[in-house]
Amino acid sequence: MNNWDGNRPAGILLDMANQSKVALLRVNNVTKQFPGVRALSQVNLSLHEAEVLAVLGENGAGKSTLMKILAGVFPMDAGRMYMRGQEIRIHSVEDALQNGIALIHQELNLASNLDVSANIFLGREPLRYGLLDRDTMYREARRFLEMVGLKVSPDRLVASLPIGQQQMVEIAKALSVNARVLIMDEPTSSLSHKETEQLFNVVNELKSKSVSIVYISHRLSEVKRLADRVAVLRDGSNAGELAGDDITYDNMVRLMVGRDVSQYYQHTPLSPGGPVLEVEDLVVEANPHRKLSFKIHSGEVVGMAGLVGAGRTEVLQTLFGVTPALSGSITVDGQPLECHSPADAIRRGMALAPEDRKRQGLIMGMSVRQNTTLASLYYDQRRGLLNHPREKLVAGQMMQRMQIKAPSDTQVVQYLSGGNQQKVVLGKWLARKPRVLLLDEPTRGIDVGAKQEIYRLMEELAGEGVAILYVSSELEEIMGLADRVLVVHDGGISGELSRHALTEESIMQLATGNPLLNEPQETSQ
Repeated sequence: MNNWDGNRPAGILLDMANQSKVALLRVNNVTKQFPGVRALSQVNLSLHEAEVLAVLGENGAGKSTLMKILAGVFPMDAGRMYMRGQEIRIHSVEDALQNGIALIHQELNLASNLDVSANIFLGREPLRYGLLDRDTMYREARRFLEMVGLKVSPDRLVASLPIGQQQMVEIAKALSVNARVLIMDEPTSSLSHKETEQLFNVVNELKSKSVSIVYISHRLSEVKRLADRVAVLRDGSNAGELAGDDITYDNMVRLMVGRDVSQYYQHTPLSPGGPVLEVEDLVVEANPHRKLSFKIHSGEVVGMAGLVGAGRTEVLQTLFGVTPALSGSITVDGQPLECHSPADAIRRGMALAPEDRKRQGLIMGMSVRQNTTLASLYYDQRRGLLNHPREKLVAGQMMQRMQIKAPSDTQVVQYLSGGNQQKVVLGKWLARKPRVLLLDEPTRGIDVGAKQEIYRLMEELAGEGVAILYVSSELEEIMGLADRVLVVHDGGISGELSRHALTEESIMQLATGNPLLNEPQETSQ
């Protein structure tokens, strides 16, 4: 299936059964440039009716830009777009919706202070005698909620819904404008396993009703499970397509990064040194009925696993002084830590890369240089002013070490890809040479290439004696990188596993509060 103009990029594997079909949506030679960056260069893409098309690529490959062009958020600089063979012109989101194209953003676009029905019909409210026709709103809202399998009342406040149900409201909203093309950008990034399964059911149900879906995800297992076809972008251009049995992990990675990524997790366990971080009977504000005790040694990489809501993030935030501990003790390098704020933790050599890098890890309107040196703030002691030459030197060193892709250190971070933004967050802390590095979902929402670079950095830091404690919801990542794993359930540590005892079953047994059947529980060293 290929309606592209020009030569076919090398390496494309095509679904020959689709060649005779007329594409529902097709774009030819789309080009888009931003100041200093060519985001897309003559990109071609086609989507058929009742098809799930996964669009993959590393961060910065152009996926989001292309999707925003399809949805009318950005205009294309050059190229053409066709719907059922007829050329269309999309200059706004309204144009896209009128052509049946709707985009569900990774960061949901809902008014949390309004109810479900008001969100579904926002800006298109049915009126009767000049007033809101709430009966019609509720009746029609129920119909669209049923289509996505969401059993909530239309008058329920959106803020009271869990994130997975809010996502279903977004989908119902898209269906209410008769969307025939639904673009989902990282739809499972914040969902629990149960919510993810519900989303998959909805995707398959929509497909059975002839809705076509463009699915963007860095979770390749999801892509393999859902996609009929995969289109890969690399550096703003087409890298290839995969279909059917050719949709394999190795093929997807090869097209994304342009090379084989063998031995994805290359962790080499080291002989740990003495304890750097010691936690004794720590009581976290979010779970006052639990006490936590554990140690992290020099050169050790310790994973923290658990289900969504288990309390992992709260532990890291308490260690870093974001929220106060109710009781217990924290010791760093043998000295007690009185941690009343992040500043106290930073002075003792601790660093935290938070889960939400955009809101908590970066100042999005500031440059790479400013963000990289924000935790250090180099001053000219004689004049009491910022030492700009020193800032530039440190930022350059971190950009080189972290392999940050940006035109210069003056680039505003909001224009960087997610992977490069995460590298800036890490670079900010590495500039301080931390003794303890806390990482909360360090690879969430970034591509396989950037993930591997962060894994490499973790190995490098462990080799330098840094004690690393990281939270991850990906079991493969937990098992691939950790020397030990602390498993959290209901705010407490339900068990600890050494590397030789790590299996998905052993982790999930502890994560759900069940004792291990065969493996003895490990204890801190």
